[in-house]
Amino acid sequence: MRAVHFAVGFSVFLLAPAGRGAEFTFPDRTFTVPDGFVVERVAGPPLVERPIACDFDEEGRLYVTESSGSNDPVQKQLADKPHRVLRLEDTDGDGAFDKRTVFADKLMLPQGAMWFRGSLYVAAPPSIWKLTDTDDDGVADKREEWFAGKTLTGCANDLHGPYRGRDGWIYWCKGAFAEQTYDLPGKKGWKTRAAHIFRARPDGTGIEPVMTGGMDNPVDVVFTPEGERIFSCTFLVHPGGGKRDGLIHAIYGGVYGKDHNVLDGHPRTGDLMPVMTHLGPAAPCGLHHLESAHLGDDWKGDLLCCQFNLRKVSRHKLIPDGATYKTEDSDLLTSEAMDFHPTDVIEDADGSAIVCDTGGWYKLCCPTSQFHRPEALGAIYRVRRADAKKLDDPRGSKMNWAKMLPDELVLYLDDPRHVVRERAIENLAARPEEAYELMSGLFHEGHTFGKEGLRFHKRASEEALLNAVWASCRIDESRARTFVRGALSDDSPRVRRAAIHVASLWRDRNAAWQIGALVADPWAPTARAAAEAFGRIGIRTGDPTIDGTILGRVDVARDRAQEHSRIYAAIESMNTEAATSALSSGDAFERRAALFALDGMDGQRLTIDALLPHLSSDSQLVRDAAWSIAERNSEWADRLAALLDGQLRSVGQDDERAKQLADRIAHLAQAAKIQAMLAKVVADANHSAPVRQTALAAMAHARLPQLPDAWFAETGRLVERREMIGDAIAVLRSHKPGKHQAAQIRTLLLSVAENESVASAIRLAALDALGGSLGEPPAAAFAFLHGCVRQGEEPQTRASAVAVMARSKLSATQLRSLAPVLADLGPFEIAQLVPLYEQAADNESLTTAVGALEASPAAAQLSAAALRPFVEKLPASLRERGDKLLLRADANFAQQTGKLESLLAAFKETPGDVQRGRAIFHGKKAACAGCHAIAYVGGQVGPDLTRVGQIRTQRDLVEAIAFPSASFVRSYEPVLVVTADGRQINGLVREESSAEIVLATAADKTERIAREDIEAMRPGTVSVMPQGLDAQLTPQELADVVAFLQSCR
Repeated sequence: MRAVHFAVGFSVFLLAPAGRGAEFTFPDRTFTVPDGFVVERVAGPPLVERPIACDFDEEGRLYVTESSGSNDPVQKQLADKPHRVLRLEDTDGDGAFDKRTVFADKLMLPQGAMWFRGSLYVAAPPSIWKLTDTDDDGVADKREEWFAGKTLTGCANDLHGPYRGRDGWIYWCKGAFAEQTYDLPGKKGWKTRAAHIFRARPDGTGIEPVMTGGMDNPVDVVFTPEGERIFSCTFLVHPGGGKRDGLIHAIYGGVYGKDHNVLDGHPRTGDLMPVMTHLGPAAPCGLHHLESAHLGDDWKGDLLCCQFNLRKVSRHKLIPDGATYKTEDSDLLTSEAMDFHPTDVIEDADGSAIVCDTGGWYKLCCPTSQFHRPEALGAIYRVRRADAKKLDDPRGSKMNWAKMLPDELVLYLDDPRHVVRERAIENLAARPEEAYELMSGLFHEGHTFGKEGLRFHKRASEEALLNAVWASCRIDESRARTFVRGALSDDSPRVRRAAIHVASLWRDRNAAWQIGALVADPWAPTARAAAEAFGRIGIRTGDPTIDGTILGRVDVARDRAQEHSRIYAAIESMNTEAATSALSSGDAFERRAALFALDGMDGQRLTIDALLPHLSSDSQLVRDAAWSIAERNSEWADRLAALLDGQLRSVGQDDERAKQLADRIAHLAQAAKIQAMLAKVVADANHSAPVRQTALAAMAHARLPQLPDAWFAETGRLVERREMIGDAIAVLRSHKPGKHQAAQIRTLLLSVAENESVASAIRLAALDALGGSLGEPPAAAFAFLHGCVRQGEEPQTRASAVAVMARSKLSATQLRSLAPVLADLGPFEIAQLVPLYEQAADNESLTTAVGALEASPAAAQLSAAALRPFVEKLPASLRERGDKLLLRADANFAQQTGKLESLLAAFKETPGDVQRGRAIFHGKKAACAGCHAIAYVGGQVGPDLTRVGQIRTQRDLVEAIAFPSASFVRSYEPVLVVTADGRQINGLVREESSAEIVLATAADKTERIAREDIEAMRPGTVSVMPQGLDAQLTPQELADVVAFLQSCR
């Protein structure tokens, strides 16, 4: 269809303040770029409204995945398939798009676009679709499911991509944490919950993982000319200190962060692999490797990255750093417009950058404002150099590719037009019979090519040689492998590295001797790539001078990348003889490498007898490696009890080793001997307090299905004697009691809770440890809890008491006593306590509760969903009043918008003070630091706020404080767990395993729930962050806190 396109390229150029670069203003956006650059809008509404990702075909037509704007739950989107792909064309050659065709409609939320060999590939979870227009009418009439992932999680990050590698294979990303099953070479039915980059041949065969990670969401993958892979991702570390998202050099076999149990079972070669570039809470998505010098002579080979949250496209110059890279970072395109959200960046044939701005529609799993902005549409922009020379025929459209001979094609392998280079590679790969000899001639002087007898008087350029290697990689013939073996001995280390990657990909055993020798290459990147190939090929030359070098000394502190590839090569080649021999090496680095290699090999290649001597090694490097392996092999725990007992008894006052030792023992606490050892240490009063407290910490941190009897006996004695009572209660709280223990534990803990001489925090901890078994609180315990929830108590004390009450079963008398207090509580506390009245049969308590809710300003902030179960259970005499509560809640959304505007307006009259805001943030009244960290100081329940000022506007911050349940930050979405005994537990998932789930229910509390006890689990609607904080603070205090958060950059 033809679309009218108004003022697509219009912009206003402004001279920016000194040091800021140039500004370009459009009706709804202002962009800043470096001096000498130009920004043009090349497509916008109504041609395209919410672009997500894009790619060009050979003719220069742009395929754009476009969202419908839907934020419905993903299962509904999967059923409705409301999204589509557009094909945009520039019919008059002015650089702006003026024609649109709907190439494919009825799609699930698209997560990538790749044009490859006549078809468009789109990841639309749970599948990757191959869309083909067989009659060139602009509409895909053939749809094939190229890959079926078979999982769809709540944020639809199961799939991103796909991406074409220089090797001709197709790559894509799997997000965590859904379990998927693959048939890998030699590993049928391989299961994984981790994040991965996968690759496969164009026909979909040969699937294999390239990288393993614990990050939430790997997104885009790009490839260097030498064949290295770099990708963007979110949550690559546990948020803290301003770190969260970034860019990673994806080294084959590497295991990357963040560290949690989805990584269990994947071979480790030591610590998690390093991050190349930290970006903070940027939500990076589209990533591109610049193939031309259009943006500047020193820009070719740089990366461009879309940072969704930070509203910019950044530039990252790759700098070799050992066997990997580091980057120099700067910005290409930035905007202060809060609805500018770049999602993809690619390179046009002329070298300019094409940027997709999806606009402000997206809120699914997005922590930005949840108030609907229907006017916040996106657009597509071009960023180019103002003084760039115009390329003639940038796509090679005037060239007769069908009739071009191979000896002509090779001339274009180093053409300045990057699209022409790629087309030459593809065409050579499609005509292998004539290509081999010609490409081989590129490596020598005096070879003649082309109809005109063009002659290279010296060998071809390095770029031409690299591209000849990649052309051969796309050919599945033995002669192609022979050609690459020749390139393995080339003088150029870049060409050698590309050739190594090709030999590695094809597992070319005939290249084994050359690869083995290249492991010792003086250039670290070449040596690392050779080690990778060494393992993939499974080299066992029988020559100890080659086979033995793979675990040779590599300083982990200086080159973790090369160390990893060597160890992983030993794992893949299964050379147990060489690895076992290396255990007795005089070099600590080599012994460490051998331990990880043997541990990672299929089958139990590392025995406990071989490991034991290294647990007490003089080298900390070896010792730490040995213990990290031991902790992952719980079946060895009994053999380790005596060693751990000795280490535990040596703990001194303020010993830095104590926490590490407690965690180490906790990992192995399933073993009976470990349990007995800990009980014995706790029982012995002759031991120092630090020794016994470390043992108690190990007990509390252990993940056991039930409290061991020996631990119950010893912790019970401590509670009775009021000795180390907090530590002892922590143990009782952390484990499910046995049926024969429950009554005794209840009596013991209630005796603490009812003792007025004990500190309130300990009394609350005792009641909390009872969990759902508290039942009806005895009169003295209820009186204590009732006092704690009264207005005026510290927020943490009140929250803890409310949480205990919410899990109890109050009597009718207790419900009547509590009901008036509801009027003085905050929304979060009310939301927890109202369900207690759902089963009440006492009209007096229900009448009082309804009256309290009617009178409560905080209850007015509750959602209708939170109140509806209570209202539906009210008797007829109270139902009309209950329905009015629901009507008030339904009207609340519009009121929230008005309240938000009112708060923002008040800030103009009462500007905030950063220093006062800092004090309030860390003080007891707001208690923000109890859940949130800034620069590593604070709690870990909520998101890290170290750089929140970079990604959140004043409006966003006020909304998050006033209405915390309006939206949830990724990885901080609450869940509601319903247990078999009727408990409802709302919290944040902190850990998951096949045996249990761990929820953070408050700043200082977690709840371990056995999987067998869970009846239902669903997304929560109420934030763990208390609502009503804006009412608890004065207008000036709120302005101060917001000013402080805005300063956190």
